[in-house]
Amino acid sequence: MNIAGTIDRPLTQDPKKQAPMKPFTSEPAGSATEDVTTTGAYDSRQNRTREMQLIPEALARAHMHDRLREAENGRQAARLLAARRMQRRAERASLRARRALAMAVMQ
Repeated sequence: MNIAGTIDRPLTQDPKKQAPMKPFTSEPAGSATEDVTTTGAYDSRQNRTREMQLIPEALARAHMHDRLREAENGRQAARLLAARRMQRRAERASLRARRALAMAVMQ
């Protein structure tokens, strides 16, 4: 009894004894894309690995740059607040001195 096998259940598990695959008639001969060379894939994988290893370092460098900029902005803001506070204190001291001088002149 000669029963044809299917793709899911071939007649034999040995690939050498299985029927060869027939090309589709709708596809012209030689239309299949060429296999990718393994050396190019290996080189690109190596470059990608090197680049991917440098990504966290670049990310950390950018993060530190942002933190330093934020810290510098915070220091500038603190200096500005301190300068305004001292200016108000100096203005109040100047007003007290003028009042004291005016009271001394009036007596």
